[in-house]
Amino acid sequence: MLSGNVQQQPSVSFAQSLIKVLRQNIREYGMYIALFVIMVIFTITTNGIFLSSRNLSNLLNQTGYIAVLAIGMTLVIVIRHIDLSVGFLAGFLGAIAAILLAQKLPVVLVVPIVLALGAVAGLITAFPVARLGIPSFVASLAGWLIYRGLLQRITEGTGTIIINDAIFNALGNGFIPDIPGLSGLFEGVHKLTLLIGIATIALYVLSQISSRNKQVTYGFEVLPQSIFMLQLLFVAALIGWITWVLAGYNGLSWTVVIVLIVLGIYHFVTTQTVLGRHIYAVGGNPEAAELSGISVKRIIFMVFGSMGLLSALSGILYASRLQSASTTAGTLFELDAIAAAYVGGVSAAGGVGKVVGSIIGALVMTSLTSGMNLMGVGISYQYIVRGAVLAAAVIFDVTTRRSAR
Repeated sequence: MLSGNVQQQPSVSFAQSLIKVLRQNIREYGMYIALFVIMVIFTITTNGIFLSSRNLSNLLNQTGYIAVLAIGMTLVIVIRHIDLSVGFLAGFLGAIAAILLAQKLPVVLVVPIVLALGAVAGLITAFPVARLGIPSFVASLAGWLIYRGLLQRITEGTGTIIINDAIFNALGNGFIPDIPGLSGLFEGVHKLTLLIGIATIALYVLSQISSRNKQVTYGFEVLPQSIFMLQLLFVAALIGWITWVLAGYNGLSWTVVIVLIVLGIYHFVTTQTVLGRHIYAVGGNPEAAELSGISVKRIIFMVFGSMGLLSALSGILYASRLQSASTTAGTLFELDAIAAAYVGGVSAAGGVGKVVGSIIGALVMTSLTSGMNLMGVGISYQYIVRGAVLAAAVIFDVTTRRSAR
């Protein structure tokens, strides 16, 4: 969570070092503080119901289809574009999946077909942007209208297409199986979820230590040792607590597993590959990136194609969760994804933003909805609060960029 460029100095106290690190990393950890504050407030106002095992599990499942959209939208905004078509594209492709399943096609064929269609749709949106120079707002708005019309067209007969495939529906409602033969150990607790949580903590600690050692070897500035250890303990405790809460219900859902896999892939691509560096270079300065030999058009095609692919996955998760596809599927998904990306720290100026942040942003927005529902807050006030949070995130971005200058 915390990262920085503060060197340890014996004359500086722990508190002073911590304050300095927090100030230098305000953009990165601001969203974590916001999520923490939201959870504390709703936990108090709902008498602990908000952080119950059942509600936390439902919260993560509800976040799934928006989270995958937010990951793709983050990269689109990083390269200084926008994609408004993703909501109804997700709804349309979810309906396509429902139709294919109704034709008795197996899930192992339906899912790849729908994902491929999503990638093609993303490339189609990218074509007028990359080749013709049409603003992405206009190109994707056209897609928004087209996919909305297509969705209404294929669902106009029944309005809702019921999905009866148990395997497909498990993607949005099922949970990973537990380890058999251990019924007497930790009775009522999902053991496999606990083991996954322990493994995740171990991998996180080892990766952070390895990364820090590499930075020290190459002469980069690193966090003070005390703050680095505090970071490890805090994140490990957070992962352990979430794991224990989920294990007390039904364990990890397949939706959460899918989101974590997608997050892992995109985090690796954006932080450890040449493609990732090119994406941020294009977002930082497209003209300079082009002059340095980076094909800006190719990056646009790849990012929008990825966005289409994730839209298809979002549509699959949503249709699976509802066990149906309807005319209204995908409504406002694009706005939720954009809001999650901005709350997660992506910059409106481009070139700044992390896919991990988009997941936190999605959790912030979903937590607001879930918490206010538990409190009985009216839908009109919910929209006002969510809009205020989004406005605050953008203001925060502009303010921190000005301060950095």
